[in-house]
Amino acid sequence: MPPSSRLACAIVVGLATAPSTVLAGTLNYTLYAGVEHSNNIALSSDNPVSENVLTPGGTFQFTQMGSTFQANVAGTVEYRKYLQNHFDSQLQTQLAGQGNWTIMPDRLDFSVEDYAGVQPVDQLASNSPDNQQQTNVLVAGPTLRMRFGQSARGQFELRYINSYASKVDDFDSSRGLAAFRVFRDLSPTDTVSANVEFQRVNFSNQQSSADYDRKEAFVRYTSNLAHFDADVLVGGSRLEFDGGERHSAPLVRLRLGWQPTLRNSLTVSGAYQYADAAQDIITTPGAFGVGLSADRTESIDPFAGTGGLGSGLGVGTGIGTGSAVIGSQVYKERRLDATWNWRGERLTVTASPAYSKLRYVDDPTFDQNDRGLSVGIGYRLRPTVTLSGFATLDKLKYETVDRNDTTVRLGLNLSRQWNQHWSGQVSVARERRTSNAIGQDYKATSFFIGVVYRR
Repeated sequence: MPPSSRLACAIVVGLATAPSTVLAGTLNYTLYAGVEHSNNIALSSDNPVSENVLTPGGTFQFTQMGSTFQANVAGTVEYRKYLQNHFDSQLQTQLAGQGNWTIMPDRLDFSVEDYAGVQPVDQLASNSPDNQQQTNVLVAGPTLRMRFGQSARGQFELRYINSYASKVDDFDSSRGLAAFRVFRDLSPTDTVSANVEFQRVNFSNQQSSADYDRKEAFVRYTSNLAHFDADVLVGGSRLEFDGGERHSAPLVRLRLGWQPTLRNSLTVSGAYQYADAAQDIITTPGAFGVGLSADRTESIDPFAGTGGLGSGLGVGTGIGTGSAVIGSQVYKERRLDATWNWRGERLTVTASPAYSKLRYVDDPTFDQNDRGLSVGIGYRLRPTVTLSGFATLDKLKYETVDRNDTTVRLGLNLSRQWNQHWSGQVSVARERRTSNAIGQDYKATSFFIGVVYRR
């Protein structure tokens, strides 16, 4: 079992079995099990294989906001048993968590963050079970805090960062980060800060010329109002590779949230930055800086993996496969996405457009433009019965290899709540990809039936 899976399993078991007096926090979890049938489990263009998959799993979310220890940890662990034995069984983990120990109040803290997920092995191949791998990024280190009067404060951070992938060795790295930040409170809701960061990146299985120093300076503004929040970062980055290359570019990350009414909400996130796969996992728009974003820490519904951009077709999985190019390459990233939610008494609607553009520094093979739209609708037929559907469109263009992929996913789901703890679900999903690359077209249909226990 990969180290990330062992870590996540230990956390899940520990949180589930520890008494509440020890945790002194809030623990919510679900247990689920189901059977999925796919008529093209490997998403093949010319050799579809039918398969039944048994998918037991569980999700959890633990939060604690104490004076000595603060934590926000959420994750999913799922076992996938292929009943016709066309593929080996898999234990998959998705985890996002942050823990902070206050050693000396307002003076010294020690924090640990961990992000585990499932990503493709080969970005250019279809998302079949043998094209998936476990990834993990661990961040740990102390923070020294200081005060400069009533409204200004500073902090010095040291972090060790380790990235690991179960199949692609190029992703493995060790990093050291040093940062100095000065904060000033403009009002009870608004804060501005000046930040300087230095990061040393060493890849474990690459030539030394791939190692580099990353230097950044930026100003960050945050605001948290009753119906609006903002997190905007503007500055610059400089990369200095051991092989002699130098690259500089502006640095922008932002997240804007607006809730005009109790039923409506809109979130816009974006980034313009140099990144690699591990760096992007740590600094996803909306998740940078102190604290964790809801996108990275919320407990994943067991059956919500279907329909998300970049997820697999599997109707029953609670863990979607990401779309990152796992490796050591640095790229310039331009990304913008938005999510609109409307929630009525019986009807809910979600729409999420997204755009990204990646340009790699050394090898342009994976240079890409990606545009997508995801729409979900749910309707409560009865107090305990809900019918929902989704539709997603993803248009991916690889510039250098002249490849265009268009992927469409459609799905329906019927769920029933039997009592406070138990519910059941029946789902169907259809996926189709058209591509100008030989052997990358496919069609697939999946059915799923399962039960969920919620604590």
